[in-house]
Amino acid sequence: MCGDSGAPLEKNEINILQEIYPKIKPYMNEKGVEVVEKRGVYFTDVERETVTQLINNSEACVFAITEDSKVYCAIEKAFFAGEINFRKPLSCHLYPIRITKYDGFEAVNFHNWNICAQAAISEDKLAIPLYVFLREPLIRKFGDEWYKQLCVAAEHKKDLFC
Repeated sequence: MCGDSGAPLEKNEINILQEIYPKIKPYMNEKGVEVVEKRGVYFTDVERETVTQLINNSEACVFAITEDSKVYCAIEKAFFAGEINFRKPLSCHLYPIRITKYDGFEAVNFHNWNICAQAAISEDKLAIPLYVFLREPLIRKFGDEWYKQLCVAAEHKKDLFC
């Protein structure tokens, strides 16, 4: 996670990022490019997780760019510009949901982090539940059938507590 580690990467995302880096590079800031050119697009953190590189080992993800006081992802900028067909790492796409892997299962949890408070999306402001807002990345991770089951479970829970 940004701040103490970069964004967690799936194994296949490492090769993808290395391959598409030349197309992402024009969207990155100078410091991010400098780090990637010296150390590559990823490293293994203290928890033995493969994550994106950070500027100065702690500041921000090398792919984070600031425009008009807002932070964007250079990977996603290249994606929306039609330069690449990879939107961004799954962990970034799912955020503020974080996946924790255990023996035999994965836990899906909301990650509430003070550094992201300005970007926080409340369900009240959105007028839709978080799982609906994150439909695309949840389907990307778990598939259509899993997402349909999540919707059924959410509707059932709503009926129980409303």
